[in-house]
Amino acid sequence: MRKPIILSLLFVAVLGGCAAAPAVPPAAERLRVQVLATLPHDTSAFTEGLEFAGDTLYESAGLAGKSTLTAGPAGGTPTARVALPSQLFAEGVTVLGPKLWQLTWQDGFAIERDAKTLAELRRVPFEGEGWGLCHQAGGRLVMSNGSSKLTFRDPVTFAVTGSAEVGTPQLNELECVGDAVYANVWQTSHLLRIDAASGQVTATIDAGGLYQPKTAGEDVLNGIAAIPGTDEFLITGKNWPSLFRVRFVPA
Repeated sequence: MRKPIILSLLFVAVLGGCAAAPAVPPAAERLRVQVLATLPHDTSAFTEGLEFAGDTLYESAGLAGKSTLTAGPAGGTPTARVALPSQLFAEGVTVLGPKLWQLTWQDGFAIERDAKTLAELRRVPFEGEGWGLCHQAGGRLVMSNGSSKLTFRDPVTFAVTGSAEVGTPQLNELECVGDAVYANVWQTSHLLRIDAASGQVTATIDAGGLYQPKTAGEDVLNGIAAIPGTDEFLITGKNWPSLFRVRFVPA
């Protein structure tokens, strides 16, 4: 009479174990770039950050003694331009309404600027290195520092509010689109699409056929900007002669 009871308990235990098993995340999509158009790009710009605000393309260019921030039409002459002090190395940039944030690499602070004139308003210190920067709906800043982690920051104080581990090192220039963060992976021709909430990579994007550097001054792929109102992006690289208007399609 006791056997059925024991078997029933075992059956319930097995079902309970199955119900508690963690869900396996779906495999990342494999995408590639489809080039739609080519625009001219300033070959003196060692691109570190690229972002649209309306019709205006902002570009932060690095290297000590050569760092700049420009704003203007994509592929056209900038309507605003500032040079950073010679000792600073500029990195990522993101625009929030009338103001913007521009990172420095190893100088230990972010620069808040007027988005129209690009005039410096203040400097806010942070720990570690600054690489890429973008912002999500509501203004939350997302920052990379060359590691495998994304750091979330307050849009006003620049204070750390959280982080997400991605698992892929050398995350560099960032672009926020909805809940996703697109990231250049430094020294590669690949980009990642990341779920910011979990850090899970939802897509890998092969941009290997986009452009091959032809001179000693041209460097790696870096720079991604979502084009407002479309599913398209502008992509470039450090000192590249072209901006590429692309769409991400199945590989």
